[in-house]
Amino acid sequence: MNKFVKIVVFVPSSHADKIHKVLAESGCGHIGAYDSCSFTVKGFGRFRPLKGADPFVGKVGKLEKVPEERIETVCMASKLKTVLAAIKKNHPYEEPAVDVYPLLNVK
Repeated sequence: MNKFVKIVVFVPSSHADKIHKVLAESGCGHIGAYDSCSFTVKGFGRFRPLKGADPFVGKVGKLEKVPEERIETVCMASKLKTVLAAIKKNHPYEEPAVDVYPLLNVK
């Protein structure tokens, strides 16, 4: 049985289409006879860049609220390192927020 993980990445809405494309090109989103499968929820990301940060949005020391999308997709665990590197390379944030969850009983 192949081991799958669910990847969740938070991205500014302005860059969501790019990250969807990067995820699909990295091998994410294959479910049965479909590819490029994902789910998106819109919301707001909140953060305060600290001294030494180089923020894409906002200013050091100032609390920010940014329209973002939560993108969820699946991929084989064996592709995880490649996918995470592609996210890091293409995500506009200095420190992208990415969650990875193991999936059970996926065939």
